[in-house]
Amino acid sequence: MGDGNTMRVLVTGGAGYIGSVAATALVERGDEVLVIDSLWRGHRAAAPDGARFERIDIRHRAHVEDAFVRFRPDAVLHFAAATLVPESVREPMLYFETNISGSLNVIQSMLETGTERIVFSSTAAVYGAPERLPIVEADAGRPINPYGESKYAVERMLAATSEAHGLAWAALRYFNVAGATATLGEDHDPETHVIPVALQVARGERRAFGIYGDDFPTPDGTAIRDYVHVVDLVDAHLRALDRLDDALGPINLGTRDGISVRQIVAAVERVTGSPLPVSVESRRSGDPPALVADSSRARDLLDWEPRHSTVDEMVSSAWAWMTRHPRGYDDR
Repeated sequence: MGDGNTMRVLVTGGAGYIGSVAATALVERGDEVLVIDSLWRGHRAAAPDGARFERIDIRHRAHVEDAFVRFRPDAVLHFAAATLVPESVREPMLYFETNISGSLNVIQSMLETGTERIVFSSTAAVYGAPERLPIVEADAGRPINPYGESKYAVERMLAATSEAHGLAWAALRYFNVAGATATLGEDHDPETHVIPVALQVARGERRAFGIYGDDFPTPDGTAIRDYVHVVDLVDAHLRALDRLDDALGPINLGTRDGISVRQIVAAVERVTGSPLPVSVESRRSGDPPALVADSSRARDLLDWEPRHSTVDEMVSSAWAWMTRHPRGYDDR
């Protein structure tokens, strides 16, 4: 550990959307931070100035191990991953190599340098198509795409390593992250996340916002999903990091109620002050009516409550960031 209560934390993927917010929060609270990121889909400008930065691909074992040996972290926040479900179906080996082999390199480097704590950014995609709602951590993992399979495999690697070597770990499972801080936001190419896609329509960058099914058995007929503000998500990661005296295992992050597609459309219209062009399409194969998580365990173990995850706050913060940075991080 560092002086006092500070830590030396290695953040993989710390130039990405969530990782950059986490790295910034660590720096702001006084921790010593090393960000490693390949910049495949991250942005150098997103990594905080107060952190050390090294351009490293986690798939390259020697480079990862060298960073660990030189930095000697107390803990790891592991965000680096390939994260697009449709892409994982088209290119499964990319996901197995990046998410599984890359994570194996991180875990092995931890063991070799005596790093005993890791918070893993997992996904509720490990549940696949759940048989009941809200989803609890004890529900069986039945991933239905290579992305979910890869994340679930890493969770099992962490559990086995914990059993064999005493690794303290937590895997935070969530469906959708949204929103922005005053300085950091979403800048993906391609952009696939629902709220920024809707805001791109509002900006005139896309013709219409697609609603895939308006005949679901939900209050307004559109699909319901769980969303968490990126600030709340990072707060949970830091709380887990600070409580890793023992293994915590998988922890759901969500709001339980979820947000429908129509509610997102309405929020975008409120925030931007303009009607949002929409196009109602047929349901996509395999889309369940609702996916929401029970986050009681996060509340009990981490004393965590989502404080910024209303639909209006997520949309308004994302809109403010996009307005200030119309070309994303190219404007910084």
